[in-house]
Amino acid sequence: MMQETRAPDGGGLLPPTRAEQSISTEKLYPLALAALGVVYGDIGTSPLYAVKICFSGEHGAAPTPDNVLGVLSLVFWSIMFVVSFKYLRFVIQADNQGEGGILALLALLTRKSNGDPAPVHPWTSRDSLHPAGHRAGPPTWAVWMVLFGAALLFGDGVITPAISVLSAVEGLNVATTAFEPYILWITTGILLALFVVQSKGTGSIGRVFGIVMLVWFSALAFLGIYHIVQTPQILWALNPWLGIRFLSSSGFHGFLVLGGVFLCVTGTEAMYADMGHFGKRAIQIGWIAIVMPSLLLNYFGQGALLLSRPEASASLFYEMVPHWGLYPMVVLATAATIIASQALISGAFSLNNQSIQLGYCPRLTVVHTSRTHEGQIYIPEVNYALMAGCITLVWIFKSSDNLAAAYGIAVSGVMLITSIMYYFVTRRTWGWSLRKALPLLVLFLAVDVTFLSANSVKFFQGGWMPILMAIGIFTLMTTWKEGRRRLAKHLGGRSMDPEEFLIEVRDQKTPRVKGTAVFLTANPAGVPPILVHHWKHGHALHEQVVILSVITSHVPHVQAKNRLTFFDLGNGFYRVVATYGYIQIPNVPIILQGCALFDLVIDLEDVTYYLGRETLIPSASTGMSYWRKALFSIILRNSRSATAYFGIPPEQVEELGMQVEL
Repeated sequence: MMQETRAPDGGGLLPPTRAEQSISTEKLYPLALAALGVVYGDIGTSPLYAVKICFSGEHGAAPTPDNVLGVLSLVFWSIMFVVSFKYLRFVIQADNQGEGGILALLALLTRKSNGDPAPVHPWTSRDSLHPAGHRAGPPTWAVWMVLFGAALLFGDGVITPAISVLSAVEGLNVATTAFEPYILWITTGILLALFVVQSKGTGSIGRVFGIVMLVWFSALAFLGIYHIVQTPQILWALNPWLGIRFLSSSGFHGFLVLGGVFLCVTGTEAMYADMGHFGKRAIQIGWIAIVMPSLLLNYFGQGALLLSRPEASASLFYEMVPHWGLYPMVVLATAATIIASQALISGAFSLNNQSIQLGYCPRLTVVHTSRTHEGQIYIPEVNYALMAGCITLVWIFKSSDNLAAAYGIAVSGVMLITSIMYYFVTRRTWGWSLRKALPLLVLFLAVDVTFLSANSVKFFQGGWMPILMAIGIFTLMTTWKEGRRRLAKHLGGRSMDPEEFLIEVRDQKTPRVKGTAVFLTANPAGVPPILVHHWKHGHALHEQVVILSVITSHVPHVQAKNRLTFFDLGNGFYRVVATYGYIQIPNVPIILQGCALFDLVIDLEDVTYYLGRETLIPSASTGMSYWRKALFSIILRNSRSATAYFGIPPEQVEELGMQVEL
């Protein structure tokens, strides 16, 4: 018989997102304050280097009055269009059960009405297992596009801490030349400390993030106001015509300056990606009330300083600061960049975990750093990869000006992908007419393509770095996904018909021993080869046999009442299908405890878990190319076992190996 569970949630699961809860007014403003450190850390530290890049380096414009007014006009209208109009007016509306980000857009393409999983028949084929409210799956082109966007975001997670911390520490050169030989070493030390403390969790530190960033944004605003009052003619830059005139009169060189202008909006994607933690209203309030005014005041203050002192362009931000305040400002700026880096590092952990759940990344070590907030995780493999990448970039490029060349391509590429995916969501999921959706797409792409083109010119000056990283990560993700699909298909061919298996077990009067055996299988159909192998070679079975499958849905959360689907197959055999959202982390012992609702009481101390471990033998047969099979084999051998990932006690696990020719 088939029973559908209404199991309670438990340990190892993420709590409901704040966006799913009704947020009262008294809670809204504290949330907006907390969002300052997580959501706006990246874009909030852009004043350290963005405008300076526009007037320095190989592609910088001369700091003449016309150029200063033109560039500041472009900065102002870029922020208003990309952040306020595109993301906070339109893109942020595309939420998947309150969660945002590029993976949410992919999931929305598959949704119809709701995200609750449908009942599953115990003998059904795996291809029919799709939650109700979902189509068979997103188009292949959409999957590949989003995967490449996710790979670009990983590259962004490497570059942002490097350029942010380095630009903050470079402020010491303005105060004195004594620190110049040690800038790279100080930056390296800060980055090392930042990554080393990740394993401790950020719960206690996170409580002060918002306050520190509030002080930072206040300092940005006050510095800007001071210089605007000194040179108020900078306010003419509010006129969009000045930006257009700058581009038309400067020709190709003005087009190149757009690469620096774009740095003012880097970090915008975080507003959308972190929506599930704070909710739309808190993010919008934080932007309108604090972040946007502070950033614009500071950018216009930098422009005002350039109008009065063009020679200040070399260290523009720190030239705004009075000499007595330089050292405190370096400390505050460093703290702000550490917070911005922390947000991106945590985001990389979250994105990687989502990739694992959706089957695009092998299992890694996921450590919970908080007993009360399941969303706070630490993945050591990702942490050390980011640390090595950040420090390597610092020593390769040696200055924030050089790193800026590598920065824009990744972010502008993600924004372009977001625009395209948003269009297809409006058409396929929301049912917008072409007449309504197409003009918005054309408007978004006009800006995105322009910024991407301006940044692409800097490909050989460093822009190749994030592209190379993205291609490498994309190759790993697609190889893993395709390899797992082919392996599952191969193992599925070895599965035994359930009815036939149960008949043979009964007819052969297979001895039953006390206890419970749990067989984990990715395919919730048929009898897994590992169970057949164990029965044929062990000639005995436990009195209770549970065939357990964990499925990831294309929604961020699956409600507790819809988590388990339970089948009593008879003769002491049971099938349990556990469906989780793509940001939730399954816990097998908790799943087994939930079976008590169906009168299946399992003593967790008397459970033996059986897992299969495949050894691949790459062959020259058709299908995947040989080098991808070899790569998949290497990844599989080094991936984390299911034991640690699913919270299974290692002393109760038996692994059965088999060789598979792929």
